[in-house]
Amino acid sequence: MSPIEVFVRTLLKTSAVFIGFTTIMLHPSLEWSSASPVSPTLVTAGQSPHEGAVDALVGALKDTDAGVRRQAAAALGEIGNARAVTGLMEALKDADADVRAHALSALGEIGDRRAVTAIAALLKDTSPSIRRHAASALGELGDRTAVDALIAAARDANADVRRHVISALGELSDERALPALTAAMKDEDVSVRRAAIQAIAEIGGGGPNPHPHPHPHPHPNPNPNPNPNPNPNPNPHPNPRLG
Repeated sequence: MSPIEVFVRTLLKTSAVFIGFTTIMLHPSLEWSSASPVSPTLVTAGQSPHEGAVDALVGALKDTDAGVRRQAAAALGEIGNARAVTGLMEALKDADADVRAHALSALGEIGDRRAVTAIAALLKDTSPSIRRHAASALGELGDRTAVDALIAAARDANADVRRHVISALGELSDERALPALTAAMKDEDVSVRRAAIQAIAEIGGGGPNPHPHPHPHPHPNPNPNPNPNPNPNPNPHPNPRLG
């Protein structure tokens, strides 16, 4: 390689590094994508590697393979990033029941209440497994706007679904559910009756302290000795001549 070629290559590399450095200085939100130690590739705007991974998993929710979609939903639930909520809500419409179930579980784990309405709609799903997962997810979210939908689902034809619905109502701890829970105590399925009793206890336990004496000390006088004189014998020498 001639000296002129060496000079030209060095100049080109230096120019590339300078341009990349100038871009970062002018746009701090951009970061390097270091495909090579000298020549930077196109930078990505304001996205961390973690966010990029979450977005890739959300994209995998639309994969042609149902197994990939199920695995992506499960992974998003483990990560717990609210960035995935919109994609998981779309996955609730998946044709595969297992994908819908994994998406429901993931939304319950993430705990974002934006998903309440979409999840409550699945209490009427054709699959008993989906209805059961929907009830559990609503209980985990803890949003009382789901109480009415759960009360209606307490009459589901499937006993396992009814049991999960009753348990979810107990988690929400809303007194509006008490009539439905009382009726569930007469359910033909023993597990539903037991769940109803537990749910009523959870709701009933959320009230104020019924103890008539809020003061922690049982005695009205904090001084256990009513005699202000700590000496039980004020005159230790009854005979003056002995003093």
